Amino acid sequence: MRKVISLSGLLLCLCLCGCDAGNTQGYDYAEREIFAMDTAMTIKAYGKDAELAVDEAVDEIKRLDTLLSVGIDASEVSRINFSGEGTLSEDTQYLVERSLEIFKSTDGAYDITVYPLMKLWGFIDITPALPDESRIREVLSFAGSDKLSLKGNRLVLGEAQGIDLGGIAKGYTGSRIMDIFKKHELISGMVSLGGNVQLYGAKPDGSLWRCGITDPEHPYDGSFIGVVSLRDKAVITSGGYERNFTDTSGKTYHHIMDMKTGYPAESGLLSVTIVSSDGTLADALSTACFVMGADKAAEYWRNSGYEFDMIILTADGKLSVTDGLSDSFESDREYDIINSLPPA
Repeated sequence: MRKVISLSGLLLCLCLCGCDAGNTQGYDYAEREIFAMDTAMTIKAYGKDAELAVDEAVDEIKRLDTLLSVGIDASEVSRINFSGEGTLSEDTQYLVERSLEIFKSTDGAYDITVYPLMKLWGFIDITPALPDESRIREVLSFAGSDKLSLKGNRLVLGEAQGIDLGGIAKGYTGSRIMDIFKKHELISGMVSLGGNVQLYGAKPDGSLWRCGITDPEHPYDGSFIGVVSLRDKAVITSGGYERNFTDTSGKTYHHIMDMKTGYPAESGLLSVTIVSSDGTLADALSTACFVMGADKAAEYWRNSGYEFDMIILTADGKLSVTDGLSDSFESDREYDIINSLPPA
């Protein structure tokens, strides 16, 4: 177990997105807030072309939203779900290919054919409610990304299937914005897409960004379970606190589905934060590792071959951090270090 300095006072210095920008060092600065992909977003850029870069980032967010959102009837993904097949654009093809790769790697813990199940539970376009068990079994019988057929840019869905790229789209969007920042040779920048933060370089003064990890038990009062100091990384969190409902018996159900049961994942976790230079990967793995639970997620981190780190909080309050973050994570809670070699 390990305990570090108290974060009291530090949290007040963190901006709403969870990352403290520090001194701008006199660089040109641009900031924009928009609502897209069903979440509030903040874009910050520092450098000569900061304003232009932010304008392009906003345009890119809107373009990808209209391409990928299941909540927009005219989107490419919605049209494919309606017809059962379609020719994919470059962005959508890339995301489906990555999704199939991660589906296989995670043994189905990340599965884009979750769409009919999410719709059944009411998390897409109606009020969420507990479905009938027979309907859950019926929907699950058609699920599975292994039933998708992707040949080049041509996707054919299996019977009664639909896809939802919402578990990977914001991470990809963050990475696309980093490409825009790089093109404009910015000094520094960041984007917050709901629970997804992606960092370009260090802060304007050259120091590391300090990103707060939301406390899932107090998600709306600015509380954090810790702070991680980074540059050039995506920091993406998944947790049951993000979208949920409580039924008449008082039981709470969240939106992160376990495709083996058809119910919200009961993995014993409150939240999983993935840190990686690959925002697309980090987004998908935050969902997959939440579904896996702490032990399987740690094993996956050791053996998957992907480069990422994790911060895990269990329902019984145990906080764990992979050893790649051991020098950059601070918390006023006790926490364990997950080592790259499993315990003997």
